[in-house]
Amino acid sequence: MTDTHLTTTRFCDLKLVPELSRGLQEIGFEYCTRIQAETLPIALAGQDVAGQAQTGTGKTAAFLLAAMNRILRKPPLPKHQPGQPRVLILAPTRELAVQIAKDGLAIGKHTGLRLVVVYGGAGYEAQREQLEQGVDILVGTPGRLIDYFKQRVFRLDGVQVVVLDEADRMFDLGFIKDIRYVLRRLPHPDKRVNMMFSATLSWRVSELAYEHMNDPTVINVTPDKKTADKVEQVLYHVASDEKIPLLLGLLQRMDPRRTLIFVNTKRTADKVRNYLVGNGFEAEVLSGDVPQKQRLRLLTRFQEGELPVLVATDVAARGLHIPDVSHVFNFDLPQDSEDYVHRIGRTARAGASGNAVSLACEQYVYSLMDIEAFIGHRIPAQEVTPDMLVKPQPPAKSEYRARRGGRSARGPRGKSTDGGKPAPGRRRRRRKAGPDGYRSRPPSSAKPAD
Repeated sequence: MTDTHLTTTRFCDLKLVPELSRGLQEIGFEYCTRIQAETLPIALAGQDVAGQAQTGTGKTAAFLLAAMNRILRKPPLPKHQPGQPRVLILAPTRELAVQIAKDGLAIGKHTGLRLVVVYGGAGYEAQREQLEQGVDILVGTPGRLIDYFKQRVFRLDGVQVVVLDEADRMFDLGFIKDIRYVLRRLPHPDKRVNMMFSATLSWRVSELAYEHMNDPTVINVTPDKKTADKVEQVLYHVASDEKIPLLLGLLQRMDPRRTLIFVNTKRTADKVRNYLVGNGFEAEVLSGDVPQKQRLRLLTRFQEGELPVLVATDVAARGLHIPDVSHVFNFDLPQDSEDYVHRIGRTARAGASGNAVSLACEQYVYSLMDIEAFIGHRIPAQEVTPDMLVKPQPPAKSEYRARRGGRSARGPRGKSTDGGKPAPGRRRRRRKAGPDGYRSRPPSSAKPAD
């Protein structure tokens, strides 16, 4: 990692409370990134901010510092009750909510502020108990957060800071009604600090900002080039049946110490993972149908370097800070142009360099022109030579579906492959034998033909 992405602005020059400065020193934060240098002075002064910057530029630390500093310096609102949230941070995905909470705990280690994260898919009662014990900073996904709110587990009339992270993704995932539901139950915009951060600020996101924020200052530090300069991009035109041989050949030529492979469907994710494991690569799948606890364990292993290859759907394309990702593969070209930018943005983060390799097959190549028009340049293409293709060994058996009791865990005709009872399903009715000893079909009720 390099420090060329940093500015000359020091965190110690921003007049943060000593507890936050101490936390920043312990995690090695000394200089601000550009988005931090431009948004923090405004937010620390109590003004609303709508910030746009490329992924991996430090947006999370910016709004966490501003929010924590605000509630440490300012008294609670008159309607605030002890143990109720004073900061509300909304994130579109569970993984991003967990990442924000992890960063918040590190930055605010010495503040004494209680941070709780809530998200769907796991820990319903445990998360509820944490909220009931009291919370200062509440991080959550819209669905689970609204669920607890409607049950009156917490109140929103004492919130002094509200943050929307990856706001454009909120629209993409259909959360906009939930977001408006929450924002309309907060104190008036002029009684709180409002911050919105995203990689893109579209017209619909800007409309949301001006509807529920107090004349926000728009900070755009996105360069004209939408992809990071230090991502080396390459494209291979390949037939669908040659994608696995080419992927294996490319991985054998490089050091896949921390590699993300993006696919468009869960079924393809399982297929790619099984071929990788069957050919000597340690790999796992991160997709929407993997249980939440398992997803978090996989991310932790991948972030800590224990898992070298992660095959993922677009659930991992946004918001997750995974340091030192060396290679990103688009095994399938994304069908949305912005998803290409977010996918390859998983590498070359925080000033580092990285590689993005895309495989354009006949099924998904139609999106290539839109992607190149969106990023403003052509992706350099290289020829696929015969020596780059590796004859794959048979794929390993899938583990996920077997653990979930899915179709692959069943034998023929619904029988269990583990020697247990037959799988539940339609039972065939056994017909009684007639006088002639044969089990014939019952007579038809239709009249015989004349």
